[in-house]
Amino acid sequence: MIRRATIEDLPAIMALERASFPADAWSETMMREELSSPHSAYFVDEQARRLIGYAGLRAPAGARDADVQTIAVAAAARGTGRGRALLEALLREASTRAVREIFLDVRADNPVAQRLYESEGFTEIGRRPRYYQPDDVDAVVMRLDVAAWADARMEDAG
Repeated sequence: MIRRATIEDLPAIMALERASFPADAWSETMMREELSSPHSAYFVDEQARRLIGYAGLRAPAGARDADVQTIAVAAAARGTGRGRALLEALLREASTRAVREIFLDVRADNPVAQRLYESEGFTEIGRRPRYYQPDDVDAVVMRLDVAAWADARMEDAG
């Protein structure tokens, strides 16, 4: 079940953050600020009262663009559609906030995530060399036209 994250989810989010991103996990202070910010929207995915994923969007009020901040899914739940469900929650939120474009960075060595984003309509617009440290991994910068995404969803439903 996907729902809005609350500050009470912070311990479970941080446990998954550290497990998912051991080399470059966000600090608890950073994540607390994200969860509390009016400019962010975070969602969690729960199964059997256990957090199996979370995702965040940074979309200040009135902004025409937004950023996917993070998406993480527990290793045991990967490949089951939970990452897509979280991404779709972020995209619906962006559409609700009248965002026109969403941007994200994804590790160049993560083709599974890149394919997920491409399947939802994201396109590569650039690269940031050696962005992810300490691993020296490039970031693939991607962009999504939110209106085109929403239109495609309506066509699929109709």
